[in-house]
Amino acid sequence: MKCEDFIVSTLGRGSVVSPLKTSQRQDSPVYKFVSDRERVVYDISAEHFRKCRDNGSEPVSFEKAGPKEYIFFEPAKTKVAIVTCGGLCPGINNVIRALVNQLYYRYGISRILGIKYGYEGLIPKYNHPVIELTAPMVSEIYTSGGTFLGTSRGNQDVGQIVDTLEILNVNVLFCIGGDGTLRGAHAIHEEIQKRKLRIAVAGIPKTIDNDIDLIQKSFGFETAFSIATDIICNAHNEAHGASNGIALIKLMGRDSGFIAASATLAMQEVNFVLVPEISFDLHGQKGFLRILQNRLEERHHAVVVVAEGAGQDLFNTTSAEKDASGNIKHQDIGIFLKDKISEEFKAKAFSHSIKYIDPSYIIRSAPANANDSKFCNLLAQNAVHAALAGRTDFVVGFWNDQFTLIPIPMAVKKRKKIDVDGELWWNVLEATGQPISMKNQ
Repeated sequence: MKCEDFIVSTLGRGSVVSPLKTSQRQDSPVYKFVSDRERVVYDISAEHFRKCRDNGSEPVSFEKAGPKEYIFFEPAKTKVAIVTCGGLCPGINNVIRALVNQLYYRYGISRILGIKYGYEGLIPKYNHPVIELTAPMVSEIYTSGGTFLGTSRGNQDVGQIVDTLEILNVNVLFCIGGDGTLRGAHAIHEEIQKRKLRIAVAGIPKTIDNDIDLIQKSFGFETAFSIATDIICNAHNEAHGASNGIALIKLMGRDSGFIAASATLAMQEVNFVLVPEISFDLHGQKGFLRILQNRLEERHHAVVVVAEGAGQDLFNTTSAEKDASGNIKHQDIGIFLKDKISEEFKAKAFSHSIKYIDPSYIIRSAPANANDSKFCNLLAQNAVHAALAGRTDFVVGFWNDQFTLIPIPMAVKKRKKIDVDGELWWNVLEATGQPISMKNQ
């Protein structure tokens, strides 16, 4: 990584005095503005500090998010649009509400458009309505899951999207979504640049799997594994209540197993965690089925958590079919494991009882918990600060417990995964007692 890779694009120098400065009462403290020079260091280890000091290099760092004393857009003349894309995730409505409140109450921007059903809402042929959003309209949407604006998946014509932004006289577009949405936002930015328009494009990362790179955590993730924890607790009761009872729970995690790992650490009744980052064998002395049987013979019950993207190499398929968002469609590992466990144990006349649970869509559509709600509000506030200051083609991040701004191309360059040699995975192994490897030689 190079320092220049983390420079966020800007539409120009801010010359408008921020309303956050002019609205302060005489008896109130001065607002803490963030200067352009403030940065958040990527690697805060003492070892990296000494390395940079010794060779005289500049450490890689992110732009620090926060309000600017001078902004680019004049609030009275600014029109904003908000769009939500991709799958559902706890907290989307919190972000929408926080964006509207920050724009209206703190910056005095009253022209706020809600784009219905994702990027489809910016394509004329779909004829989706555009909503004029007001603070009272969104005041209570955070109590519900899902998205107030609706969503969709799939690529849309970028030229038509920018045509619509021009027709609507939009100055700032807030895109709430995962890596596919952010790639779309970057493509929109590039088309805006070609046309030499002054429209800011801001991304707010939405991925329940917590798999966007260079971002410590994404909203909805904490709610997801918190709900999963309750489900695991009940599943454990189900497994414990039967002789050789097995509870098999499939959780979200297409390419990264963070939800499965975190829920396991929160509810330490899980005996096996299967994640996309680590392959495993079904059969053989070190295979999963043999290890599972050993567990049942010893303790007479087992709880297995599997991430949806785990074990894809076990399927006899070379298909690379993709969904509307461009993600490879995975085979259903949950049903597959349930069937394989039943087949194996029936063939051995090994008495067992298995219960399969897939709570994915229930978790996705739940409202955010208190901590996620707070996090959503802060992400939205910092997105507004940056966009109105003229920053564009960026996503709001969170690193070393500080809010940051990251160029979208860097955030979507690769997917964040569990480091199988890192502390998180070793903590999981300690909590479950499962073998380090379930692969035969």
